[in-house]
This record gives sequence, structure tokens and C-alpha cells, in this order.
Amino acid sequence: MKLVALLIIALAVFSMNDFSQSAADLAGIWDNKHVTKIAPSDVRHSDLKNYLDQLKKIGLKVDEVGRSLANREIYQVEFGRGPLKIFMWSQMHGDEPTATSALIDMLTFLQTNRNLSWVKQIEENLTIRVVPMLNPDGAELYQRRNLQSIDINRDARDLQTPEGQLLKKLRDDWSPAMGFNLHNQGALTTVGRSNKQATISLLVVYGDAAKTTSEGLERNRRVASAIVTALQNFIPQNIAKYDDSYTATAFGDNFTAWGTPVILIETGALYGKDEMYLVRLNFVAFLTALHVVADGSEKTLGTSAYDALRGNSSGALYNIIFRGANVVGVDPDHKIYQTDIAVNAERRRASFPAPHYIREVGDMSNAYGTEEYSTTDFNVVQRFGNMKVGELAELLFYKKDRQIDWNSRELEKQFPPDAIFSTGKWIKGEGIVPKK
Repeated sequence: MKLVALLIIALAVFSMNDFSQSAADLAGIWDNKHVTKIAPSDVRHSDLKNYLDQLKKIGLKVDEVGRSLANREIYQVEFGRGPLKIFMWSQMHGDEPTATSALIDMLTFLQTNRNLSWVKQIEENLTIRVVPMLNPDGAELYQRRNLQSIDINRDARDLQTPEGQLLKKLRDDWSPAMGFNLHNQGALTTVGRSNKQATISLLVVYGDAAKTTSEGLERNRRVASAIVTALQNFIPQNIAKYDDSYTATAFGDNFTAWGTPVILIETGALYGKDEMYLVRLNFVAFLTALHVVADGSEKTLGTSAYDALRGNSSGALYNIIFRGANVVGVDPDHKIYQTDIAVNAERRRASFPAPHYIREVGDMSNAYGTEEYSTTDFNVVQRFGNMKVGELAELLFYKKDRQIDWNSRELEKQFPPDAIFSTGKWIKGEGIVPKK
């Protein structure tokens, strides 16, 4: 009898594990099984096609559903055969690529693990259609807009872009019950007015300015709460709520108004983590959402985790702040004044060096840097004599006790700096200027 009891318990535990996947389980799955290897920002249309070829080889339905203005193919991938229709689209902004890679990993995993009970539930209860790259022209140029210079996500009413026309047609022809609108937001977006980056921001998108609710929107609030709870295992202080202002021309707002309630997921950044870590978080978020919808557990969930999120904010966080720098003035006497210097990097592909620019010069006591340095013991000049907002952050650091002729026409050669900050990194004297 004891043996039978043990077998029953073991079977129950196995069954529970087979049906229920924790956030840690999902992250481990991604760690071991993800197929995307290129940093998302480096993925071109040709790379996407290579990924899609692999999806075809494992049996997924991949269809060309339209063309961009430059005649690049736009694809849709389908998984599942269930009655509940879910539509997910990514990269309608060409320079917002994180979700595209996560969707490829998600689809690959689902198709190759259909023997797992919880994956079977997804396959049998849901039909999922995915457009992984709506704006291939923008993705090719790594720019937000399409080749008409139109923001596709502001074309839901005018429908002047071929990409926007296609997106609406795909929705109208299929009438999905739920939508996921997948984007990237600024790397320096914060959780409230804190110094915490908003690594993931969520929004249950209403279909009107009055924020009229519905059964589908209430379901989405519960699903968003499940996503928040899962992600809190990895980024407990870095989840925010996206601005819920109604935008009459945006696709998310209109999808909801047309009958497909939308969850918006915006991926930001996390200091010290690369793009693939963000793909991992998206993978966890997507599969968490699909899992709780497919097994029906979302119906018993509360909404407090989502409702408690602080809103997105911006303007208080910079990539780097040099605190208390003694800046050598450009006046004839080179009067030195003490101030803070804030530096930001421009968004670039991972394989391209990101230029860093001076964004503020002045009292930054109400701001934060993802990195901060104490520069009170150094005199600082901009390499080309232009310590001004908008100039490149090419900075030369000289210890205060050195005698320097600031009028020298070959300053850097005649008086070698103690430290040089260039192209976003220390190319000389790293560690000399102390971190705060």
C-alpha cells in the first residue's frame, strides 16, 4: 500500500509539474532552448526570413500576408487550433525589435514541445497568429517610421501606409479575441520618478477616452497581473504601467475599439544586462500570458499586481552623470566653474558604437545616472573645446593639482590627460575617476 501511495503522489507531482510552469521554469527553458542568436537590434529582414525558414522546417504554418512599401515580404506565423483567437504583432516601429526575437523563440518552443501537457492546452485551446515584423523597411534602416516617413502606429484611421492597411485587414478578416501590441520604449524610461529603469511596461489598452471597460479588458487586466507576477521574479523594481492616455489614431486603442482588446508590452532596458536578457523576459511574459489563458486560470486571478504598478516617467535618468566637475570655461581667462555633466547614448544597433552626447550641464541634484562619477578632484574640458549641450561627450580629465596651459593649441598632446572618456567608455585612466 505504501508503494501505491508513493506512486500516486509521484504521479500527482509529475502531473502538476507537467501542467504548471513557474516563471523560473520558463526562464530556464529559454536559457536552454532559445534559437535566436543575433542581438535583436542587429536582425535585418533577411535574418528574419532565415528564422522563419527554420519555423517552416519544424512544421509551423508561415505565410506571406503582404508587402511593405519597398516590396519586402511581411509574414504571419500560426500555432494552435483552439477556439480562442490571439493575435500578436511586433516591430511596427523598425527600431523596436526585442519582441521579434522572443516571438521566434516562443513559436519554436511551442512547436517542438507539443507533447508537454501545458503546451497541449495552449495548442488545443488557442489559435495564435503572429506578425513578427510589420515594418521590415523601418527594421532594415533601424528607424521608427516606414519609408513614407509615417509612424504606422498613428495610421490606424487614415490607413495611408501599406503596413497599416495590412494590419487592419488581418484583424478584420479574423476577428481575434485578444491582441498583444509589442514595442520598445526609451532605455531611460523610469518607474515613476525613481532611478529604476522601466525594463518592462504594460498597459491594458482601452478603446475610448472614457476608458469604458468590457469582459475582454477585465480578462486582460488579470492576464497583465499574471505577467507582472512572473516578471517580479527577475525585475521586481523595474516594471511600470505605460501611459494610458487615449490616442485616437493608434492601433492599440483602435484594436480594442474594433473588438480585439489589447495588452501593450513595452520593453525598455536594464543597466548591466544585454538585449538577449530582454528577449528572455519577453519570452517569460508571452508564455505566462498564453498559459493562464489556455488553462483558464486567469479567471480566478486578481488584478492587484497590475493595478499597483507605478506609471512610466522620463527626464530624471541619464546614462552617465559626472558629479561636481570643474569645467574649464571657454572665456579668455578660462574661468573654472563647478557643475554636473549628464551624458546620454543614442540608440543604435548592437554592432554599431553608440555616440554619446552631452545632454545637460548644470545642477543635476534631482536626476540620476545609471552610472555616476565623482569628478570634484578633476578639471574637465571637452575634447574640441565645446562643453555644450548637444556636443559629443569627448571629455578630458586633469587632476586639479596639475598646472595646465588651457590656451595650448595642442592641449591633449602637450598636456596628456589623466583620463579620457570617449565613445561611451574610458579609453585612458579607467578607475582613476571614482564611481559614486
